Amino acid sequence: MEVSFSKEIESLRLGAGETFHGEGILAITKALLQSGVAYVGGYQGAPVSHLLDVMVQARPYMEELGVHVEACSNEASAAAMLGASIHYPLRGAVTWKSIVGTNVAADALSNLSSPGVVGGALIVVGEDYGEGASVIQERTHAFALKSTMCLLDPRPDLSVMTRMVEEGFRLSEASNMPAILELRIRACHVRGSFETRDNRPPPISTRALMENPAAFDYMRLAHPPVTFRHEKLKGEQRIPAARKYILENNLNEVFAGAHEDLGIVVQGGLYNTLVRSLQQLGLADAFGATELPLLVLNVTCPLVPQQVSDFCSGKRAVLVVEEGQPEFIEQEIATLLRRGDLQTKLHGKDLLPAGGEYTVEVLATGLTQFADRYLPAAGSETARAWLAGNQARRQAAAAALDKPLPARPPGFCIGCPERPVFSALKLAQQQIGNVHIAADIGCHAFGTFEPFSMGHSILGYGMSLASRAGVSPMMQRRTLAIMGDGGFWHNGLLTGVQSALFNRDDAVLLIFKNGYTSATGTQEILSTPAEDAKSAAADKGRSLVHTNRTIEAALQGLGVQWLRTVHTYEVETMRATLIEAFTSPFDGLKVIVAEGECQLERQRRLKPWLASLLRKGERVVRVKYGVDEDVCNGDHACIRLSGCPTLTLKDNPDPLKVDPVATVIDGCVGCGLCGANAHAATLCPSFYRAEVVQNPRWHERLLHTLRSAVVRALQPA
Repeated sequence: MEVSFSKEIESLRLGAGETFHGEGILAITKALLQSGVAYVGGYQGAPVSHLLDVMVQARPYMEELGVHVEACSNEASAAAMLGASIHYPLRGAVTWKSIVGTNVAADALSNLSSPGVVGGALIVVGEDYGEGASVIQERTHAFALKSTMCLLDPRPDLSVMTRMVEEGFRLSEASNMPAILELRIRACHVRGSFETRDNRPPPISTRALMENPAAFDYMRLAHPPVTFRHEKLKGEQRIPAARKYILENNLNEVFAGAHEDLGIVVQGGLYNTLVRSLQQLGLADAFGATELPLLVLNVTCPLVPQQVSDFCSGKRAVLVVEEGQPEFIEQEIATLLRRGDLQTKLHGKDLLPAGGEYTVEVLATGLTQFADRYLPAAGSETARAWLAGNQARRQAAAAALDKPLPARPPGFCIGCPERPVFSALKLAQQQIGNVHIAADIGCHAFGTFEPFSMGHSILGYGMSLASRAGVSPMMQRRTLAIMGDGGFWHNGLLTGVQSALFNRDDAVLLIFKNGYTSATGTQEILSTPAEDAKSAAADKGRSLVHTNRTIEAALQGLGVQWLRTVHTYEVETMRATLIEAFTSPFDGLKVIVAEGECQLERQRRLKPWLASLLRKGERVVRVKYGVDEDVCNGDHACIRLSGCPTLTLKDNPDPLKVDPVATVIDGCVGCGLCGANAHAATLCPSFYRAEVVQNPRWHERLLHTLRSAVVRALQPA
């Protein structure tokens, strides 16, 4: 049972005059349908996962509209889908997490941008930038500049965001350039409302097919020698057409202010944060009315020289609020001012940090310096007091603690099937010695945190096996590459396995086969168990094991000769298999498939099933593990080997002992790892396994009564 988006799907059906209420990313999804999109593809990733998830689950409705939806194997295949818009008046949209997804899609996007498009092509990217981001800190802006693509960064208001979706399609069609719609984390999750319009079935669709393909036109190919003509078209026709459309349709917004001799140029996505910061100086109210004129760039690439010059003309100074580095927008504005011989003083990264997320405090600090220089009568003292108050509260909170709070790194879910494998790997290295471990993107990347601290590199989704290729020949001991089943299908099969086999590399590959791309929301993949297997597993209350052998078949088809499949919770077996892989006389690629279903999906399936049994009054058994506090010696080796959040500490009940004892708290899902670790590592025998029986049968009640009576009789008075 997967996460259901039935409520969200219903909101996609809203018609003209109705009101949408919800998150920004779902509003974007609705706007795509209102814009007459013909096909949608992509690869899931925060913060835009819901767009594709909802579209996939809404396939019956998409079929009614004639919209083709495809969950792609990676971002490159998604970007290649946009090739449909090169020849045909088809509006297409694809989505992924940036900047990592844009990097994967780079080849296809470059070859798409060269010939240009006829139908509108829109790439919805989740700009995962700033503190709390889960990717490298780079900007999509650089790619838009490199490949001459339009880049929209809409103001975080649902009516503006949804308008920019349709304007993005039109801008793409007017300029023949693909357009990127950049959505920051806060824009994706901002909640609001907007008045909806009817969804537009595309004129050419799965319900209205084309009779014939387009006539051959060599100019539409990304192939020399026409690519040299494409380069000229970018500067001579496409960029001027884009600038004209932006200006004529007021895609960028200008907000007037009382201090006409000053101004701020801001990326659209930072508008809300900027207004909140201006409030701290008394230069704006809660409704967005500001005393400083604002040029809000809902389209950050290309800039419109005339619009920038008109805004800056006659002003003493202008501040450019541009998050991230390098300062592409600030540099371009500086060039435009110099070419126009405008003497307006330009500020930006001299007052604001070069990198990092622009929070309200960060912007308020820079704005205070700007106001001190040009508006000494403004309320900068109020802002300083506010900033100082925030700092004082942080210091007071720190002083109230007798010591710093312990670090709380992210970790595996309770019962995650990947945790026992890292426990086994930790035990294996005690015997064979430390090995070089190439980590990868996915849930298993949590193995880089304590208590495991394993992994020497992360170089791209599914790239672990490829990334150890330069290390393996230099190591006395074999190296280990780790990847998930999502990474295997995304990239690892070709860049890793195929390359290692071709080069006859002697290495070890560990594939986590949990059945889903779990780190992005447990979406289905090629090796996801079949629906009938899931139903059978739910009915019997068991895990899905060996229900899909696609990964093993693919590996054997490529020529992998040393292949083992081991259940992840069998710690001792996994340890022995790892040791065998590192010590085997076999010279070649050795692959271990660690199979264990994602615990989130397992619990989503089991909980409704167990609830239905309880409602019927049927017997239900739940396994729970615990620690005998009288036996526990307090060395905590079990915790260092597991890291499970439900295996923690409590005060020792023995007044003669000071060391806290281990304990299993509520939340335990009964995966059995703690006991398996204790057995595999020959730890203390303090763990016990209990069965909690609900709706017991009559003989179980009788047996329990007898046992209780015996226990009471043996207890001292």
